Amino acid sequence: MVMTVEIEAPKLFLDVPDSVNFRKLRKRLVRQAKDTIDTYGLINRDDIITSKVKRPNWLVCLSGGKDSYALLAVLLDLQWQGALPVDLLACNLDQGQPGFPKHILPEWLESTGVPYRIETQDTYSIVMEKIPENKTYCALCSRLRRGILYRIAREENCDAIVLGHHRDDALETFMMNFLHGGRLAAMPPKLLNDAGDIFVYRPLMSCAESDLQKFSDAMNFPIIPCNLCGSQDGLQRQAMKRMLDDWEIRKPGTRQVMARALTNARPSHLHDPKLFDFAGLAIGQDGEKDDGVPF
Repeated sequence: MVMTVEIEAPKLFLDVPDSVNFRKLRKRLVRQAKDTIDTYGLINRDDIITSKVKRPNWLVCLSGGKDSYALLAVLLDLQWQGALPVDLLACNLDQGQPGFPKHILPEWLESTGVPYRIETQDTYSIVMEKIPENKTYCALCSRLRRGILYRIAREENCDAIVLGHHRDDALETFMMNFLHGGRLAAMPPKLLNDAGDIFVYRPLMSCAESDLQKFSDAMNFPIIPCNLCGSQDGLQRQAMKRMLDDWEIRKPGTRQVMARALTNARPSHLHDPKLFDFAGLAIGQDGEKDDGVPF
């Protein structure tokens, strides 16, 4: 007789809604994350399973917001299904914000049984000291946070830092770069840091924020609001979000079309000579498709 061993489901899924809509939503988020992992080579599943390469360690950044909770839940789901042969370490960076409820994340993580590390660094005071009240805090706060997370990843022997950015984050970043930065750039699903020793992964890059919000509500995650950057009105990112919302109302599906465009670039139809050798074009070579280009 062949004995089979049933792997226990992650604890955070033991008391979830039993509705068809929730099951479809959960399945969609997991599928989208797996597709991103496979498409952009976040892991080489076969080499890990056959021990050709060591089992990766991922540092999963948990802020207390809906996206990072959903990220951890989806990764645990994939891990449980055997589709993600990596070790996960949840990490929260306590930045010293006044009134931050320090007990919520440790208690929640203890209840799920997920290995975790809480790092306390008072970046809040640095940001408040360096940035005038009428300026946005995001850039400095992000740089400080990034440096700390790279250090933690090295201390924990993690190969990658994993973030909960989603499709809408990428589109907002693209529009900010397009309208304010003068460049075509969004958030990459996979990035190697400047030092070349740690990856940055975004497995939720094809997931819609509205789906993550529904998932978070259904899972009843203990959300911790950010009272630093989230408290400032008029941020460029919020302006981009409102603009995209307006486009979505006028033409439903706009966000998905824009997200598809990020995967369908044509260097020969842009104007960057570093991406395409315009000077080297010559009669007799294979031509470029000019469909969609007005004459």
